[in-house]
Amino acid sequence: MSALPHEPSSEASSDPYEFEFAEGPQTLAELRIALAAISPELLTAFNARLDAATFGWDHDEVIAKARRTVAFKKRAAEAAAQEEAAGAQQVDDPWAHLDVRDSTP
Repeated sequence: MSALPHEPSSEASSDPYEFEFAEGPQTLAELRIALAAISPELLTAFNARLDAATFGWDHDEVIAKARRTVAFKKRAAEAAAQEEAAGAQQVDDPWAHLDVRDSTP
């Protein structure tokens, strides 16, 4: 039995470039809001590509690329927040002890 669009998939994908259909903005208004939040220039470029695209496959491809951009930016932000919350520790310089000899008078 497959999951409905609003339910998480039971099969975890190992492909980091794949995302569920229900992931990301579902309407053009939501997509435009999400793109504007990322970058106003990104929204302007999206609107220009969408206006230039013909209806059908070209139109769908422009929207799909923008949805992927939003989904991947969201994933990157979530991953960065998780790393920050985990308290990434600074690694000591393994060669620092060599600098000690050079600093003696």
